[in-house]
Amino acid sequence: MIETLLGGVFGGLLRLAPEAFKLFDRANERKHELSMLGAEMEFAKLRGEISMRQTEASMTMAELDAIGEAFKEQSDTAKAAGSWVAGISALVRPTVTYAFLGLYAAVKVAAYLIAIEQGGNWKEVLTTMWGADDLAVFNMIISFWFVGRVYERNR
Repeated sequence: MIETLLGGVFGGLLRLAPEAFKLFDRANERKHELSMLGAEMEFAKLRGEISMRQTEASMTMAELDAIGEAFKEQSDTAKAAGSWVAGISALVRPTVTYAFLGLYAAVKVAAYLIAIEQGGNWKEVLTTMWGADDLAVFNMIISFWFVGRVYERNR
């Protein structure tokens, strides 16, 4: 009798075993599908990022081409107008730069004189007058006239 009972229990368990294996297999399949979906999403994100960078690069190249074309057009127009107009055209940027630097220096000298008249120590006034904004303006001008020109010439 016990043998029959044990046979029935083991027989039932052995019949349920394939179903249990199917459940574990389905769970593993779902985990695998989820991980594959995550990998696909990551790949799509990278592909989109690459596409955006390519678009930005092509836009930058188009902007540089447009700037080059504008310089060429300006040069052609100045040549067609004559050497006198070309000379004046070539002096526009340096004149604006010198005027800006002259006005900037005048403002700094005026601020220095006002600070000294109000009893400031000349050493402290000079060290506090030159700040981060002044350095940024100075770097911008130097970069334009020296770095930018060298880059344009070598390009």
